Amino acid sequence: MELKDEVIINAPLDRVYAALNHPEILKRCIPGCEELIQHSDTELEAKVVLKFGPVKARFSGNVQLDKSGAPDAFSLKGQGSGGAAGYAKGGADVALLADGDTTVLTYDAKAEIGGKLAQLGSRLIQSTAKKLAARFFGNFAEALDAEKIA
Repeated sequence: MELKDEVIINAPLDRVYAALNHPEILKRCIPGCEELIQHSDTELEAKVVLKFGPVKARFSGNVQLDKSGAPDAFSLKGQGSGGAAGYAKGGADVALLADGDTTVLTYDAKAEIGGKLAQLGSRLIQSTAKKLAARFFGNFAEALDAEKIA
């Protein structure tokens, strides 16, 4: 499964980058996120409850960040297990481009799923993933409006 999109965020690049690296803000923005623990500058652990069609599962997983291109770009990869519901693993490349007082964020994500989730069909999974991404960025834009991040 692949997801690509471009999102315009009404905040300067430095604030967007800072928010994307702030565990409490991310926890509030990630749909279904129950816990987000930052183990290091490049390693996160998350517990998320998601519903894909008739399958609802609690996923536990780890995410590794590569910030070598920061603050203009970074990448992440991760994997998670949802018990009997299956697993997911994948990654994303994220680019940030300053455009006056706004930031253009583009992402290119790839994921692989298995277990019961894989049996649901690619259209349902793709549709749900797009909705979750839209919710994340909507929540993220609201969080940036509410927070004063340096």
